[in-house]
Amino acid sequence: QLQASGGGLVQPGGSLRLSCVASGIILRVVPTAWYRQAPGKQRDLVALIDIRDRTNYTDSVKGRFTISRDAAENTAYLQMTSLRPEDTAVYFCNAQTSLKTYWGQGTQVTVSS
Repeated sequence: QLQASGGGLVQPGGSLRLSCVASGIILRVVPTAWYRQAPGKQRDLVALIDIRDRTNYTDSVKGRFTISRDAAENTAYLQMTSLRPEDTAVYFCNAQTSLKTYWGQGTQVTVSS
């Protein structure tokens, strides 16, 4: 199970940190990702961290977002800076085991002045 939190309303240029707490899954041994879904659009991959802690980002967030994991807390994070209105979406955390794909419940991020 994944529990996402940390979303909210922020002005353009602001920052937020999303958290994804896992239970029943050990995040450090599975690929973990953040996706987002804007109204009327498909759910898209934002950032991924693999089992060797290599990271990958969609082009639009490179240099602004950072994905990380804390093994002790069994939590994944998405640090978002220099936020833009086009970053507005519901953000979902994701973990992929060999048997199952896990999704968090989503947390709303709204970037607006």
